[in-house]
Order: sequence, then structure tokens, then C-alpha cells
Amino acid sequence: MEKALRVSHLTLGVCYYPEHWDESLWADDFRRMREMSLEVIRIGEFAWSIFEPEEGRFEFGFFDRVMDLAHKHSLRVILGTPTATPPVWLTQKYPEALNANRQGVVYQHGMRAHCNHTAPIFRELSARIASRMAEHYYKHPALWGWQIDNELNCEVNVFYADSDHAAFRVWLQEKYETLNRLNAAWGAVFWNQTYSDWSQVYLSRPTPADSPNPHQALDEKRFISDSTISYAKLQADAIRAHDTTHFITTNGLFGHLDSHHLTDETLDFISYDAYPLFSEASLESSPEPMRDRRWGWNLSAVRGISRRFCIMEQQSGPGGWVNRLELPSPKPGQVRLWTYQSIAHGADMVLFFRWRTATMGTEIYWHGINDYHNQANRRCAEVARIGQELLRLADVAGSAYQADVAILRDYDNEWDGELDTWHGPYERQSASAWYAALQRRHVPVDSLTLRPGIRRREMSRYRVLIYPHPTILTDETARMLKEYANAGGRIIFGCRTGYKDIHGQCPMRPFPGAVADLCGVTVEDFTRIGKYQTEPSLDWDGVNAQFGELKSGPFNDILRLENPEASVIASYAADAGYYAGKPALTRNPWGDGVAYYYGGVFTEPVANALAEHLGLNSPLADRLTLPRDIEAAIRAQPDGETFVFLLNYADTPRTIQAHSEMVDLISGETVLGEVVMEPYGVLALR
Repeated sequence: MEKALRVSHLTLGVCYYPEHWDESLWADDFRRMREMSLEVIRIGEFAWSIFEPEEGRFEFGFFDRVMDLAHKHSLRVILGTPTATPPVWLTQKYPEALNANRQGVVYQHGMRAHCNHTAPIFRELSARIASRMAEHYYKHPALWGWQIDNELNCEVNVFYADSDHAAFRVWLQEKYETLNRLNAAWGAVFWNQTYSDWSQVYLSRPTPADSPNPHQALDEKRFISDSTISYAKLQADAIRAHDTTHFITTNGLFGHLDSHHLTDETLDFISYDAYPLFSEASLESSPEPMRDRRWGWNLSAVRGISRRFCIMEQQSGPGGWVNRLELPSPKPGQVRLWTYQSIAHGADMVLFFRWRTATMGTEIYWHGINDYHNQANRRCAEVARIGQELLRLADVAGSAYQADVAILRDYDNEWDGELDTWHGPYERQSASAWYAALQRRHVPVDSLTLRPGIRRREMSRYRVLIYPHPTILTDETARMLKEYANAGGRIIFGCRTGYKDIHGQCPMRPFPGAVADLCGVTVEDFTRIGKYQTEPSLDWDGVNAQFGELKSGPFNDILRLENPEASVIASYAADAGYYAGKPALTRNPWGDGVAYYYGGVFTEPVANALAEHLGLNSPLADRLTLPRDIEAAIRAQPDGETFVFLLNYADTPRTIQAHSEMVDLISGETVLGEVVMEPYGVLALR
């Protein structure tokens, strides 16, 4: 069964923390929420000591009053298990529950997410609080669903407590069964790391030059993911023992966590926290930065798990932390734009973070809809406007984002690329370049994660797959990709493809390894572009005149054709020195499809040129002419009813051309001919 949120209409809500406010404010808060057309509140995820003020003594009176009052105001409730902030009584009595850093220093109480996921006592108490909450609230008429914990692996995504080292040994014994197999997988013969007893095995620890065994480090991330999923499943099972009626979700996509496996094992759908203003603090160096528009790539990753999902936290104000205000205030219209960005990419429910800015604590600079003073402001008016507009978009709920191009990714390469900075940054650069190029061509694109058990039909829905730098590429993955190409698919690889196996070791086979025959090439040489060198240009007949000088990126594979049917699309130019004239971009037929191999790291101009070569044009081209800084997203119902969202990310008006008559569901007006979109404006066309 598809893991997706199921609601009858697009739904708005807000995160609410009644424990932060005098009870006299609640009724007025709920009344104003309903006036803004907000229907859902999320509560409870940081309130363990209210539910269980001391070990074994449970009190529900406080949140009973909240739930009862919410129901009175026709608000539905998503109730969070409060395990992201374990109480002081727990960490004082059971210090073994605390997490530690790689140097073995134990974290102390004082923030959140300060515990580990493997300590038996912490798992026991977490399961118990989830169970007691479910037993108490599963029949409450306001309850709509459950959120497990909060942003798993957000504050920290590594765990080095004593219980983690012990659990890692058990995990390895189950995975490898014998020390001989472990030693082989970790290449332990190198530098005399061979283990002769399981008690000698730990998670990575400080070493000279801080250089851990790379194969151990990869397994460590797999272990952290599995232990986090086990912890979430512990809570989900405790809830479902009492409540099989209401949905279970959790929020966020964070490091060292296989969110696909997490969803399959524990959730009804994934939820996400959308903060596009983080783009203002990024180091994006493009001459034409994507900024908040790039957040759509994150939403594509969420959509790759649940086609229709919930935004559990949608940015509604400026952001900061503890002692600093880092992010600017959203400009008039931006909160509305970001809300529709989330909806356009597949969200059927959006909850704003938060109702009112906290007046104390770590998040006093992380603003919500309301300011400290609790008086009306422009953000309140903007949210109310969104609420009224969504009443006209009820038919959009249940529709799915439409794309026939996907950028491939996988957890092993992302995790390996954290330590291995030879390929990790290239993966991020190339994915960003392709996303930007396709966005500006108004070509919808998905994020597709390759993982064990992926079905061929999940791949075959796309006519083009882009797999920029799959350093770890197994024979099984290669087989699936060959089947995809054989059936008519087109697939694009970049440099550094296929030179590692599942353990992160380098097999003695020509690059690009398991897909060398699919690509019709081998890599005869390679080089990183040095600090005092210049990235070479590409010679690409007919393309240089259209797109200008194209640079090959910071790493170059020098290719040799191995299949007589393979052809050279572009070569390294004269400024490449000793490899000038060598193939840089090749094309190889495979069955009814084709594979492209690019020996460089993708830039937006190169991705744009290759998209042009492939004929990747907007599916809306016959109906709309759009400027580059307008995003076009398409959602469709199973019966074919289609909705087109146009989003203006510019702070000035933009003009579009509609070549056929459409209706804007937001305004109810007919759209035809020249139409001016306001700064940060949105159209939802049927």
C-alpha cells in the first residue's frame, strides 16, 4: 500500500505549545486559529515532564483540558510523543541514557535530543510513555494522528554512548556472523586493524589525524540508521497496541537515517519541516542563485518517500537561535509563496511553525505567525488569506506531482561521501546543477532513491534518469539500470561512477565498474583539477555557440570508447593540456535506450546543454511561456484532472503568456494571453 497522507481537502494547521502560555490565552488562540481557517494543531512533543512529572506517575489533566478545548473549537490534534526532550528526573537517575560524542564526552541535560537510542532503560521508558499516552487518548474525539518524537537525528546524528558501542557489536555480529567476514569487509588487514575478538570492536573513535577506517565509518552510519528506526518502531508499536485507527508519522529528513526504511517500518506517511529561508544562510555561489526556490529539491526528496505528505513545520517568520537572529523576516507574500511551494510539490496538509513566538528559551528568535506582543500583524493576515484561498482548491487534495525525469540518489553514497570528500561534494554540486537547470527550463523533476527492493516500475515511470556520481555501484544496481535502459530509458552518469563496492572498497576492475558495458567506455586516466589549474573547457559541436564556454568541472575522467557503437558527444578542449581532444561526454546505445557518461562534475550550463541535447523541454510549452524565475509544478488526479501551480520567486512582477484558456482556482478568473504575476505571486490553474 502506498505510504501517503490521505485527507479530503488541503488542510492548514499550526504547531502549538500550551505549556508555554497561561491557560487564559488558550480559548482566544483557538478562536483566532479557526478564524484563519486553521483546522489542526500539533502539541505535546516536548512535554514529557507534564505527562510524567516523576517516574511512574502519569498526569493527563493538563493536556486533557487542551484536547477538550481544541475539540470545542473544532480543532483536530496531532499528538507528539515527547521523547525528544527526556526529563531531568530520567537523565539524573539513568545517566546511561545520555548520548556521548566521539571522544567519549557525555552530553548533559539542557537542550533536546540529548539521549541515545540504544540504552535499554531509555527505550523502556520511551515505549512506556508512548503506550500510556495512546491508552489514554486513543478515543478522544479531537485526536487525529500521532507524531513519533521530533526531527529524529536532527541535533546530532552520531551516537557514541557505551550502549551504542555494545549495540554496534550485536548489529555487526548479525550482519557478518564471523570476525573473518567483518575483517574482510573492513579491509582490516590494512595497517594491522584485524580483530580477533568481538570485544575489540567499537564504533569509530579518535585516531591520529582523525582518520577512521572508511569501511567501518560507512557501516557505522548504517548502524545509526537502523538503531534510530528501531527506536521509532518501538514507539509506533506501543501506540498501535492501543490505537489502530489514527495515523502515525514523524517529521524531517535528517542525517544517517534511511527515511524510506523508517517509513516502511513504522509510519503511515512521512512529514517534513520546510524552512526555505535557510537559503539566506547558505554558501551558494552561483551567479544566479536559486535561494528559497531550491527548497523544492528537498520537497522532491520527501515526495520520493510519500507522494502526498504533511508539512509539519512551515516557516512563518524570521529565524534565529539562542542568542542571535540569523534569517530575515519573510517579505510580504513569501509565507504564502512557500506554502504553495509545499503544496505544489505534494503536500496535502501544512502546519505553520509556530502559533506564537516563544518569549523564553532557546527559540526566542525563531518567530511564528504571531509576535511576542500577540497583536495582529501582516503574517497573521497572510496566513488568513491562504486559509480562505485553499477553500477553493479542495479538488487538489489527493493529486500527485507529475514528472518524467528523476535525479537518482542513494543512502550509501551520501553517507560514504561525508567522509570521502573526493566524491561527496561532487554529488551535491551535480544534483544542485541539474535541479537548477531543469527548474529554469520548467521541466518537473523527481528525486528517486535507489534502495533494496525498489521496483522496476518505479524507475520505468521516468523517461530520463540522472545518476551523477554513484561511486558505490553494485552489480545488482547495475542490472536494474541496464533493464531500465534496455526498455527504452535514458540514463546519465558523471565522473567517479562505479569504483567502489558495497563495503566502500575499490574492486580490481576498470572504471566505471559494473556499468562499464552499459556506458560503452572505460576510464583510462583521471585527474582532480589542482588549486592553480583552470577547469578545462568542452568542445561540443553546435553547443558552444548556443551556450557559450562550458567548463568540465573540478574533476575529469578521461574516457576511452570500448563499444564501436558508442559515440563522442563532447571532448576536452585545447586548454585540457595532455588530455585535450579526449572524450568527455559519450553516448552508448543499450537495447531500446541509451546511456550517457560525462567525465566531469556537472555545472548548470553543462546540465542545461545536455538537457537541450535530450530534448527535455517543459510539458507546458504549448500552453504557457514562462520566465526563468517562475516555477511550474504539475499535480494530477488519477482520473487525469490536472492542476498547474506557477510560483514567482522574484521580488518584482513577472509576465507570463497563456496560449490557451485556463482558470485560476485562487481568484476564479480566466487566464489567457499576457498575465502579470505580482512579486512572490502564485497562480493555481485548472
